[in-house]
Amino acid sequence: DINDAGGVLDMDVRYLTKDDGGAADDNLALTSVDELVNNENVDAILGAASSGTTKSILDSVVSSGTVQCSPSNTGSDLTEAPDEGLYFRTPPPDNLQALALAKAVTDDGHQNVAIIAQNTDYGTGFVRFLEPALKDSGAEVVTSVTYDEAGTAFDTEVENVVGSEPDAVVLIGYPEDGGKVLSEMIEQNAGPADMPIYVTDGMQSNELFEAVDASDPAITSGMRGTAPSAAPEAGAAFFPDAFAEFAPDVESPIYSAQAYDCVILFALAAQKAESDAPYDIALEMTNISRGEGDDAEVCTTFADCKALLEEGSDINYDGASGALDFTDFGEPSAGSYDVYTFGDDGTYATDEQVVVEG
Repeated sequence: DINDAGGVLDMDVRYLTKDDGGAADDNLALTSVDELVNNENVDAILGAASSGTTKSILDSVVSSGTVQCSPSNTGSDLTEAPDEGLYFRTPPPDNLQALALAKAVTDDGHQNVAIIAQNTDYGTGFVRFLEPALKDSGAEVVTSVTYDEAGTAFDTEVENVVGSEPDAVVLIGYPEDGGKVLSEMIEQNAGPADMPIYVTDGMQSNELFEAVDASDPAITSGMRGTAPSAAPEAGAAFFPDAFAEFAPDVESPIYSAQAYDCVILFALAAQKAESDAPYDIALEMTNISRGEGDDAEVCTTFADCKALLEEGSDINYDGASGALDFTDFGEPSAGSYDVYTFGDDGTYATDEQVVVEG
């Protein structure tokens, strides 16, 4: 879309891909950053996928003077990370998702909630905001248990959950580890067929059942969860169909809109700054996301926004993921979340969208 509209500063945008290694291999992420900034001389980095990986590479990114935007980092501890104004993200932080999840749990009538979360920045960070959110919504947290993400046996942790006699359980993890915990919960008669179980974006996957029992897609049936909206109702109307045409085999487009917006923000910021220097781009990212004055013109595509900039107009980019309106910390000031339910075929479907403001 950028290059079709004439590129940035009359130049086509070029992109390169490198592996961030995931949560299991921070060294690979550091190697990839080194190659991108020192060998390829990139101006901007899209990523990393996980908040933990971003924390491991942020010093390297900042010291290199490169601007970074993640489409999927939700860890709230990144809000005030020492980034020298070079780090941005388009998904809302977990403190907002915690409010959405607490609302989903209590709207379903549950008052005695157990939490079991992986002992990582993602898990414990989410719990830090979920516990007070549940209490403010009128629920009691009857127990809050953490588990080793790399562990293989979770009987003790699940026993603690079952022993607290909850009327609902929140499980915070990723499919690989969360699936193992879920298997143990089923073993102890505390699975989806026995009680309401809620999850977060980390376990929003149509393949989740395969981590529990690959022969039984219905094993996750009835589980509910929240995640940043893949197609926010306030988002640019063209994006869902355009993405489906671009990537027809992608069944779970979570964070696709946010990734698109990161790249468009990079491009528009460079266009406005009349420079592709990373610090110049960074200085305009927040301005582009919210406008600098009351007369800023809202635009939703790169082509339209670029045309307005060329006319000398102030713009407010509302993108594929909706109105971004970055705070001074370079992150959205509100979040749109899907509330979804897993069906008998193992896939999830969105029931509703909720908007939460910080």
